[in-house]
Amino acid sequence: MKDLIYLYSLIPETEANARSIGELKDFGGKDNLRIVPIQDTAAIVCTLDGDEYSEELIKDKTSNDMEWLQEKAFHHHETVLALAKQFTVIPLKFCTLYKSEESLISSIEPNADKLADTFKSISGKEEWNLKIYCDDKALKKQFSDNNPALAEKMLEISELPKGKQFFEKRKIDKWIDGEIEKEKDQVSEGIHEKLCGHTCSGHVKKTWGKDATGRNDPMTWNSVYLVDKSGVDAFLNKIEELQKEMETAGWQLEASGPWPVYHFSSIS
Repeated sequence: MKDLIYLYSLIPETEANARSIGELKDFGGKDNLRIVPIQDTAAIVCTLDGDEYSEELIKDKTSNDMEWLQEKAFHHHETVLALAKQFTVIPLKFCTLYKSEESLISSIEPNADKLADTFKSISGKEEWNLKIYCDDKALKKQFSDNNPALAEKMLEISELPKGKQFFEKRKIDKWIDGEIEKEKDQVSEGIHEKLCGHTCSGHVKKTWGKDATGRNDPMTWNSVYLVDKSGVDAFLNKIEELQKEMETAGWQLEASGPWPVYHFSSIS
C-alpha cells in the first residue's frame, strides 16, 4: 500500500523560513517531521508506512486499543504544543491523513485566503481553558440558611401528618435542587462574561462528568478563551481574584494553558 501523509499543523511560510522546526519525531517515533510548502503556508507532516498505518488499522486501533490511542494522541498533542511555542500554528485534529502530498496540497491550496485570515486572527495569541467546580452541599446549605421563605415553609410542613411531611419535603428538595442549578448557571455565566472582557474571544464547551474529572465536586462550567499574549497576566489575575472571592462559598476555578488554538483556528 502507498505511504500516507500525516498532517500535524499549518504555519505561515514566512515563519517556517525564519527558523527550523527542530528535530521533532514522527508518528512512528523514527524519523523527523518535515515541511511541505503550499503557497504562503507550510504544512508540518510526516510520512507513514501505508501497510503499518492504513486507515483501516488506525480506525481499529482508535476503537479497540486504548493504550495505543493514548500514546499516539499524547504524541500528537505534545508535537503540536512544541510547534505552538515557536510558531503561529493552526493545529489539525489527531489522525488527519492524506493519501499523498498531491492530495494534501490540493486540499490546502483552495483555502489560502481563509488560512491567511486565520493566521492573522490568532497571531500573538494563546488559548486558555477554564473549568469551574462547585460544592453542591455548601451551596445548598448556604441557600437554605439564607432563605426565610424556605424556613417558614419547613415549619409549616413540620406540623403536617408524617405521611404528608415526606412528600412535601421531597417537593421542597426538588425545588431547592432546581434553584441551585439555576444559581450555578448564573454564577458561571457571570464569571464567563467578566473574563471575556480580558480576552479576544471565548467559547463555552460541554462540561465533563465525575468519571472524567476524577473529582467528587461536579463541573459546572467549561470554557476556552483566545487571549492576547500581552493580556495573559491580567486574565489569570482576574481568575485568581474571582477564586479568592468565591472559594469560601464552595467554588473552585481552574485555569490551564497556554494550549494550541484548537478552538479558534478550525478550517473545513
